[in-house]
Amino acid sequence: MSASVGLAGLGALSFARLAAAAGSRRKFTLDLRCGAIGVGADLRKSIEYAHQFGFESVEPPGAVAGLAQAELDEVLAEMKARNLVWGAAGLAVDFRGDEAKFQAGMKSFPQQAAGLRKAGVTRMGTWLSPSSNERTYVANFRQHARRLREVCKVLGDHGLRFGMEYVGPKTSWTKGRYPFIHTMAETKDLIAEIGTGNAGFVLDSWHWYTAGESVQDLLSLKGSDVVACDLNDAPAGIPVDEQMDNSRELPAATGVIDLEGFLGAMITIGYDGPVRAEPFNQPLNRMDDLDALKATAAAMRKAFAMVQ
Repeated sequence: MSASVGLAGLGALSFARLAAAAGSRRKFTLDLRCGAIGVGADLRKSIEYAHQFGFESVEPPGAVAGLAQAELDEVLAEMKARNLVWGAAGLAVDFRGDEAKFQAGMKSFPQQAAGLRKAGVTRMGTWLSPSSNERTYVANFRQHARRLREVCKVLGDHGLRFGMEYVGPKTSWTKGRYPFIHTMAETKDLIAEIGTGNAGFVLDSWHWYTAGESVQDLLSLKGSDVVACDLNDAPAGIPVDEQMDNSRELPAATGVIDLEGFLGAMITIGYDGPVRAEPFNQPLNRMDDLDALKATAAAMRKAFAMVQ
C-alpha cells in the first residue's frame, strides 16, 4: 500500500493525531482571558498573571485602544520582556439590538479599530446568538450579514481579522421562537455572505462537541479561517442534547470532549492564534484569583500535553 493510499484510508481523527505525533509543532498560544475564568484584573495585572502562571498570550481589553503613547509603550515593553503577545479582543459594538444602537456603536468603531491596531492587536471576535424571538432565520441571517459586513470592513481597513463563534447546545438554539446559526456549516455560510476576506471562526471545543461535529469538520478549515479558539470540557453523565451552555468544565477535566482530536486538528491546519479556557464553571468562579489561575493553567497544560 502506498503512503498516500494509507493516509487516505485513515479516519480524520487518526490523521489529526498522527500529524501531531509525527512532530508537527503547535503554533497556537496558551492564552489568558481573566474574565472568562472569574478573575478580576486590569490590563497590567493580566500581564503580570499571564507571566506568573506560564501563559503565552493575553486578551487585549478594549481600553488598550485609548492608551496614551507613553503608557502604550510601557505596556508593550512589559509584554516583550515577559515574552507575551496579544490574543483576541472582543467586539464592543452592539450588533444584536436595534438599528440605532448598532449605528451609534459604529460611529466610534473606526477609532477603536485604529487604536487596537496601533497597539499591535490583529484579532477580534464575538459570539452569535443561536435563536431569536423576533426574526426568522432568513431575516436574522440578512441582518447579521449586513451589520457584521460593516464591522469587518472597518476592521479590514486597519488590518484586523474578525472571528464569529457559533453556539452549539440544543438547549440554547431551541430557546427562542426561531432557531439561528448553531453549526460550523451555517457559520461558513455567514462568512461567505459577509464576503470581506477577513471574517472567520472563533472555534470552541464545547460548541464543536454540542453541535455533533467531527475532527473531519475541523480539517475542512485552513489555519487562516480560525481567529481564536476556546478550550473546554463537558460535565460527565449528561447526554449531549441536554448539555447546558452555562455549565462546562475546565479542559481535560472529564474527557467527555475529545480535546486530543480538537487540538490535533488545530496543529494539522496550522492554526496560530490564542487558545483560552472559557468554562463558565461555578466552582472555579468561587476560587480566589490565584487558585483559579493555577487551576486553569494546569488544565490547559494537561490538554496541550495530549498533542505535544
